Amino acid sequence: MPTLIARSTFPVDAPTLFAWHERPGAFQRLAPPWQEIRLISQSGGIRDGGSVVFRSRAGPIPFTWHAAHSGFLPGQRFVDEQRKGPFAHWVHTHQITPGVMSGTSVLTDTVQFSLPMHSLTWRFAGPGIKRDLERLFAFRHARTKADLALHADFAAWQPSPQWLRVGVSGSTGAVGSSLCAILSTAGHDVVRLVRRNPAPGEILWHPGAGPKGGQIAQGALDGLDAMVHLAGEPVAFGRWTKRKRDRIRSSRVDGTRLIANTIAASPKPPKVLIVASGVGIYGDRGEQELTEAAGVGSGFLAEVSRDWEAAAEPARAAGVRVVHLRIGVALVRRHGLLKALYPWFRLGMGCVPGEGQAWWPWVDMDDVVAATLFAIAKPELSGPINVVAPGVVRSGDFARTLAETLDRSLLAKLPAGLLQVALGDKSEALLVSCRTMPEKLRKAGFRFSAPELATSLKRQLGIVTPESADVSIQWR
Repeated sequence: MPTLIARSTFPVDAPTLFAWHERPGAFQRLAPPWQEIRLISQSGGIRDGGSVVFRSRAGPIPFTWHAAHSGFLPGQRFVDEQRKGPFAHWVHTHQITPGVMSGTSVLTDTVQFSLPMHSLTWRFAGPGIKRDLERLFAFRHARTKADLALHADFAAWQPSPQWLRVGVSGSTGAVGSSLCAILSTAGHDVVRLVRRNPAPGEILWHPGAGPKGGQIAQGALDGLDAMVHLAGEPVAFGRWTKRKRDRIRSSRVDGTRLIANTIAASPKPPKVLIVASGVGIYGDRGEQELTEAAGVGSGFLAEVSRDWEAAAEPARAAGVRVVHLRIGVALVRRHGLLKALYPWFRLGMGCVPGEGQAWWPWVDMDDVVAATLFAIAKPELSGPINVVAPGVVRSGDFARTLAETLDRSLLAKLPAGLLQVALGDKSEALLVSCRTMPEKLRKAGFRFSAPELATSLKRQLGIVTPESADVSIQWR
């Protein structure tokens, strides 16, 4: 039976590393971004009797994985065993021990597994499975180290490190799900705003128009340390029909106004309201360098973003610190632009949009989350903040870097006229030039973890090796 042993040293003590694994959000953070995973249920944590059920795919074949936890030893060990899934046998032991140096720890993942009809299938599938598992555990160790470093930064950014209670809308979106997982694994309390029957600790709300629109429980946001409002209709998918455009506007403007009015009426409001916005507020500005002082541009996204930010005025007028995160093209494998481009580029069918001269203000998703935490922690920050990487690139360079990262060639330029025919008004998002600079973040001392595009693409596409993650891999 093959056995994988993955081991690396972490710059935190063993109790801290174990606590990270035990808290809510760890499963999501450890899920590989290149693999589609849908969590079905999770209960009992990592203690004996706990379980997790999720759905994924092995190539084109879907499967359900049911894992049960056992062997729990506080601060030292836990085990998950596949009860149902693609393997004939799978037992994964997580062992955490103190490191050689004070304040460090060692994580050892030991996986014993076998395939259905192992003696036959391993001969053909074994090399690919070994490669995939080495990549997976290199990613998991690298992700855990990065998250623990961000936790330490977040504590250092605060005037005095403290436990926080943070409200989050849009918690199932790309930014929201990552933010909630980061906060949870750091030990903070996350209060999600949801539109379904709320679970304990959640808040029911219904933004927008219609008979249920504009509803949120009185006092629902009282006592929060911060409210992060991220909810909004996705703009990357679907044609921008009139109905789609109305949903894009209403989901942002009406939702923000509802939260701002609720905060303004609160006897104990959050100390800060963080509202997602977008660099689309600047419109098409050619070669102009755009800091937060630049005015509002023209176009649909600029108009929506202008009204979106203005809708937070009731909270600001009530004395609450308000921050508008003007987020660029956030790179994450399963959402937004990268999700749309990846299949084509992976097949060697990637193209340069238009003439390739438009400036694309991209940003790594992990840096979006870090910038959000930075805005929560820094009381001197308010108003608009450009959340974009300092290494802004032209659209043609973006396409070429993505193709190179995937070791593929580009086909050609895709004329702007053809894009406009294919995408309609949505082509605006690909053809406008927005040379945005993270001026406020730079002056405040924020450090990007992925300042260069190639670094971000490798991270988000899961192009990681044990050597790059400083992980020792052994096979037995």
